[in-house]
Amino acid sequence: MNLPKKATIIEVGPRDGLQNEKNFVPTDVKKEFILRLKQSGVKEMELTSFVSPKWVPQMQDAGEIVDACMTMDSRDIVLAPNKRGIERVYETGCRSVAVFVGVSDSFNQKNINKTSEEAMKGLAPLIAELKEKGYFVRACISTAFYCPYEGKILPEATLSLCQEFVSFGVDELSVADTVGRANPSEAYHLFALLKKELPGTLLTAHFHDTRKMALANILASLEAGIDRFDTSAGGLGGCPFAPGATGNVATEDVVYMLEEMGVSTGVDLEKLALAIDVVKPHISRPVESGYYRLYELNQ
Repeated sequence: MNLPKKATIIEVGPRDGLQNEKNFVPTDVKKEFILRLKQSGVKEMELTSFVSPKWVPQMQDAGEIVDACMTMDSRDIVLAPNKRGIERVYETGCRSVAVFVGVSDSFNQKNINKTSEEAMKGLAPLIAELKEKGYFVRACISTAFYCPYEGKILPEATLSLCQEFVSFGVDELSVADTVGRANPSEAYHLFALLKKELPGTLLTAHFHDTRKMALANILASLEAGIDRFDTSAGGLGGCPFAPGATGNVATEDVVYMLEEMGVSTGVDLEKLALAIDVVKPHISRPVESGYYRLYELNQ
C-alpha cells in the first residue's frame, strides 16, 4: 500500500460536531472539551462558528469560546459563513477562518437561500479581504459526492467549485461527503482528480459515517495521496440540511486505524478518550465509536 508516514487530524467536534446537538452544552464544558482535545495532541481544530444564535443556538457562546480557547501552538479555526461573521472574527485574535458552499444548488438553497453561484459571488470579496489581512482561509465544500435532494454529484462539478475557490486564494479545501453516501472507489477517484488538478493546495477529506463507509473511504483517500482528515471526537455531528446524515467519522477510530497502519497522527488515544468523557454526559445520543466502546469496557 502507498501510505504516508504522517497524517494530520483536523478536529471538528467542537464546531461541526456540536452545532446540531439538541442539548445546549455548557460553555465551561466546551472549554474543557477543547482543552482536553489539545492535550491529546490535536494541532488543528474548528473551535466554533460565528453564526446567528437564532439559527444555531449551540454557537451562542462563540465569542467566549474563541477568547478562552485559542493557543499559539495550534491552528484554531472559526467558521464565519458571511460578512457579519467575518466582521466578528476581526474583533478577536483568531487568524484562521472557514467558509462553506455546497456543490449542489438545492442544498445551498435549503441551507443559505442562495445558489452556488450566488454564494461564491458573495464570498469572493470577503476571501480577498481575509487574504489581504493575512488570514488562513479554509473552504468547506459540502455535498462533494452526493446531495440529499439532487443525488449523485459529478466529480467535474466538485472540481469546478474547488478550482474557483483556489482562484480566490484559499489555503485549504475541506471536501465533504455530507450525507455519508460515497464509496471507496468514488473517494479515490475524486481525490486523485483533485490532487492532479490542484497541486499546491491543502486538500482535506471530510467523511460522515452514515453508512459505515467512512474508514474505508479514508483508506481510499490515503491511496489517492490525501493526508489530512476532518474527524469528530466521539463521532459527534450531523447536518440539519442533509436528512439522514449521521455524525462525522470518529476521531478515535481514525487515529486508531492510522496508527495501527504505521501512519503517525501525533494524537494520544487515551487522552482523546478523556476529552470525550468530558462532553459525553451533555450530548443527546450515545458515543458509538468502536475504540470508545472498548475504552469504556476496560474502565
